[in-house]
Amino acid sequence: MGPRHVILHCAISLSVWSAGLAGSQAPPAGALTGALRTHLAEERLDVVTAVRGLPLGVRQELQALFSSHALEIATDIADAGGKFQPTGVAGTQLPMRRLVAAGCSVNYCLVYYERGGSAHTWHVGLFYWTPEATRLEWGAAAPGGLKTLAEVRAAVLSGAIKGPNKVW
Repeated sequence: MGPRHVILHCAISLSVWSAGLAGSQAPPAGALTGALRTHLAEERLDVVTAVRGLPLGVRQELQALFSSHALEIATDIADAGGKFQPTGVAGTQLPMRRLVAAGCSVNYCLVYYERGGSAHTWHVGLFYWTPEATRLEWGAAAPGGLKTLAEVRAAVLSGAIKGPNKVW
Protein backbone atom coordinates (compact mmCIF):
# COMPACT_ATOMS: atom_id res chain seq x y z
CA MET A 1 0.00 0.00 0.00
CA GLY A 2 1.48 3.34 -1.05
CA PRO A 3 1.52 6.62 0.92
CA ARG A 4 -1.55 7.94 -0.92
CA HIS A 5 -3.53 4.81 -0.05
CA VAL A 6 -2.54 5.12 3.60
CA ILE A 7 -3.65 8.77 3.70
CA LEU A 8 -6.92 7.94 1.91
CA HIS A 9 -7.52 5.01 4.27
CA CYS A 10 -6.88 7.23 7.31
CA ALA A 11 -9.19 9.96 5.99
CA ILE A 12 -12.01 7.48 5.36
CA SER A 13 -11.52 5.87 8.77
CA LEU A 14 -11.60 9.26 10.48
CA SER A 15 -14.79 10.23 8.63
CA VAL A 16 -16.54 6.99 9.56
CA TRP A 17 -15.39 7.28 13.18
CA SER A 18 -16.56 10.92 13.41
CA ALA A 19 -19.97 10.05 11.97
CA GLY A 20 -20.34 7.16 14.39
CA LEU A 21 -19.36 9.31 17.34
CA ALA A 22 -21.78 12.07 16.36
CA GLY A 23 -24.59 9.55 15.91
CA SER A 24 -23.98 7.96 19.30
CA GLN A 25 -24.16 11.15 21.32
CA ALA A 26 -27.34 12.05 23.12
CA PRO A 27 -29.48 14.77 21.56
CA PRO A 28 -29.15 18.18 23.13
CA ALA A 29 -31.47 18.67 26.03
CA GLY A 30 -33.24 21.85 26.89
CA ALA A 31 -36.85 22.75 27.18
CA LEU A 32 -39.19 19.92 26.29
CA THR A 33 -40.71 20.43 22.84
CA GLY A 34 -44.43 21.04 22.55
CA ALA A 35 -45.13 17.66 20.95
CA LEU A 36 -43.18 15.77 23.62
CA ARG A 37 -44.79 17.85 26.37
CA THR A 38 -48.22 16.89 25.01
CA HIS A 39 -47.30 13.20 24.83
CA LEU A 40 -45.92 13.22 28.36
CA ALA A 41 -48.93 15.08 29.74
CA GLU A 42 -51.46 12.81 28.05
CA GLU A 43 -49.77 9.40 28.19
CA ARG A 44 -50.79 6.90 30.84
CA LEU A 45 -47.50 5.83 32.39
CA ASP A 46 -47.46 2.55 34.27
CA VAL A 47 -44.97 2.54 37.15
CA VAL A 48 -41.79 0.49 36.66
CA THR A 49 -39.75 -0.28 39.79
CA ALA A 50 -37.10 -2.61 38.37
CA VAL A 51 -34.64 -2.11 35.53
CA ARG A 52 -35.75 -5.44 34.04
CA GLY A 53 -39.27 -4.04 33.90
CA LEU A 54 -38.17 -1.48 31.29
CA PRO A 55 -38.54 -2.46 27.64
CA LEU A 56 -35.43 -4.07 26.15
CA GLY A 57 -34.87 -1.13 23.77
CA VAL A 58 -34.89 1.34 26.67
CA ARG A 59 -32.39 -0.81 28.58
CA GLN A 60 -30.18 -0.87 25.48
CA GLU A 61 -30.36 2.93 25.14
CA LEU A 62 -29.41 3.30 28.81
CA GLN A 63 -26.52 0.92 28.16
CA ALA A 64 -25.34 3.20 25.34
CA LEU A 65 -25.72 6.33 27.51
CA PHE A 66 -23.76 4.66 30.31
CA SER A 67 -21.10 3.52 27.80
CA SER A 68 -21.54 0.00 29.06
CA HIS A 69 -21.19 -3.31 27.23
CA ALA A 70 -24.06 -5.01 29.01
CA LEU A 71 -26.70 -3.37 31.18
CA GLU A 72 -26.66 -5.53 34.26
CA ILE A 73 -28.49 -4.62 37.43
CA ALA A 74 -25.52 -5.74 39.51
CA THR A 75 -22.98 -3.52 37.73
CA ASP A 76 -24.67 -0.53 36.04
CA ILE A 77 -27.87 0.44 37.81
CA ALA A 78 -29.65 -0.82 40.89
CA ASP A 79 -33.39 -1.22 41.11
CA ALA A 80 -35.43 1.38 42.99
CA GLY A 81 -34.55 1.18 46.68
CA GLY A 82 -31.54 -1.07 46.01
CA LYS A 83 -28.02 -0.56 47.30
CA PHE A 84 -25.65 1.50 45.15
CA GLN A 85 -22.51 3.66 45.48
CA PRO A 86 -23.63 7.13 46.60
CA THR A 87 -19.98 8.19 46.90
CA GLY A 88 -16.91 7.37 44.84
CA VAL A 89 -15.60 4.61 47.10
CA ALA A 90 -13.08 2.51 45.17
CA GLY A 91 -13.23 -1.26 45.24
CA THR A 92 -16.94 -1.68 45.89
CA GLN A 93 -18.99 -3.93 43.63
CA LEU A 94 -22.15 -1.85 43.96
CA PRO A 95 -23.58 -0.05 40.91
CA MET A 96 -22.90 3.68 40.44
CA ARG A 97 -26.54 4.39 39.55
CA ARG A 98 -29.92 3.63 41.10
CA LEU A 99 -33.36 3.82 39.53
CA VAL A 100 -35.58 6.17 41.53
CA ALA A 101 -38.78 6.32 39.47
CA ALA A 102 -39.80 5.18 36.01
CA GLY A 103 -42.94 4.68 34.02
CA CYS A 104 -43.83 3.48 30.56
CA SER A 105 -46.78 3.86 28.21
CA VAL A 106 -47.33 2.09 24.92
CA ASN A 107 -44.55 4.13 23.22
CA TYR A 108 -42.81 6.26 25.85
CA CYS A 109 -40.76 5.66 28.99
CA LEU A 110 -39.78 8.30 31.52
CA VAL A 111 -36.76 7.25 33.60
CA TYR A 112 -35.38 9.13 36.64
CA TYR A 113 -32.30 7.85 38.43
CA GLU A 114 -29.49 8.98 40.68
CA ARG A 115 -25.79 8.66 39.95
CA GLY A 116 -23.31 8.34 42.77
CA GLY A 117 -19.64 9.13 42.75
CA SER A 118 -17.71 12.23 43.70
CA ALA A 119 -20.69 14.36 42.63
CA HIS A 120 -24.07 12.85 43.50
CA THR A 121 -26.43 13.77 40.65
CA TRP A 122 -29.89 12.95 39.34
CA HIS A 123 -30.91 12.47 35.71
CA VAL A 124 -34.09 12.07 33.71
CA GLY A 125 -34.64 10.70 30.22
CA LEU A 126 -37.70 10.41 28.02
CA PHE A 127 -37.44 7.52 25.58
CA TYR A 128 -39.59 6.73 22.56
CA TRP A 129 -39.73 2.99 22.02
CA THR A 130 -41.28 0.39 19.78
CA PRO A 131 -40.23 -3.22 19.16
CA GLU A 132 -38.42 -1.99 16.02
CA ALA A 133 -36.59 1.07 17.37
CA THR A 134 -35.90 3.03 20.54
CA ARG A 135 -34.35 6.44 20.97
CA LEU A 136 -33.71 9.01 23.65
CA GLU A 137 -36.08 11.86 22.82
CA TRP A 138 -35.07 14.20 25.63
CA GLY A 139 -32.90 14.10 28.72
CA ALA A 140 -31.45 16.42 31.32
CA ALA A 141 -29.84 16.73 34.70
CA ALA A 142 -32.58 16.84 37.31
CA PRO A 143 -33.02 18.00 40.89
CA GLY A 144 -32.66 15.41 43.62
CA GLY A 145 -35.39 14.54 46.05
CA LEU A 146 -38.12 13.54 43.60
CA LYS A 147 -39.61 10.31 44.88
CA THR A 148 -42.49 9.30 42.63
CA LEU A 149 -43.19 9.10 38.94
CA ALA A 150 -45.90 11.75 39.39
CA GLU A 151 -43.34 14.14 40.93
CA VAL A 152 -40.88 13.52 38.09
CA ARG A 153 -43.53 14.07 35.43
CA ALA A 154 -44.73 17.27 37.13
CA ALA A 155 -41.15 18.62 37.35
CA VAL A 156 -40.53 17.88 33.67
CA LEU A 157 -43.85 19.39 32.53
CA SER A 158 -43.37 22.50 34.69
CA GLY A 159 -40.06 23.27 32.99
CA ALA A 160 -38.14 22.87 36.27
CA ILE A 161 -35.89 20.30 34.57
CA LYS A 162 -33.94 21.61 31.62
CA GLY A 163 -30.42 21.89 30.34
CA PRO A 164 -28.11 19.43 28.68
CA ASN A 165 -26.97 16.30 30.43
CA LYS A 166 -23.21 15.95 30.16
CA VAL A 167 -22.75 12.81 32.25
CA TRP A 168 -25.21 9.94 32.30
